[in-house]
Amino acid sequence: MMNNSNIHFETRVPVREVMRGHPTTIDVGTTVAHAAQTMCRDEVGSCIVLQNNLPIGIVTEEDINCKVVAKDLKPSSVYVIEIMSTPLITIGVDRMVGDASAMMVKHRVRRLPVVDNQLVIGIVTVRDILTVATEMNELLADLIEINREEEYDMGVCDRCGNISDNLSRIDNLMLCPVCREEEQLL
Repeated sequence: MMNNSNIHFETRVPVREVMRGHPTTIDVGTTVAHAAQTMCRDEVGSCIVLQNNLPIGIVTEEDINCKVVAKDLKPSSVYVIEIMSTPLITIGVDRMVGDASAMMVKHRVRRLPVVDNQLVIGIVTVRDILTVATEMNELLADLIEINREEEYDMGVCDRCGNISDNLSRIDNLMLCPVCREEEQLL
């Protein structure tokens, strides 16, 4: 069971540390066909829609599939302004990963453009957050392992079965002083 201090630790990572910079953007007057080509070229799943260089919406692969392809519309005849998600939900560059996670859940989105002074400078996705959470959990597990106490007050020796008030971990066995001496002689 995870306690709140672990959750707090993991979510105090700044968004700027996990975001991908220079997200793919397109102009509001772009067709869906051009948006799809741009996403393929950049190997991304979304484009941020700009009007006068300011972000106003986002178009995702899902938008194209559900709002164009599924309706058998011609992508070169549909404009991104007709299918984009708006208003655009964004997060400030100085916010934390925990804030981004909460916003994604609240607004039911998988991508958050990262803004600084109203300009899009990056994007953070659910995958980015899961990656940092996994990495943090692995680091915490390593820290726990290397900081585990090596000596214990009392317990049963794993080798001889005797009760001892001076057990130590040797090769993943809890050994009393007598068995530790024998282990060193081997």
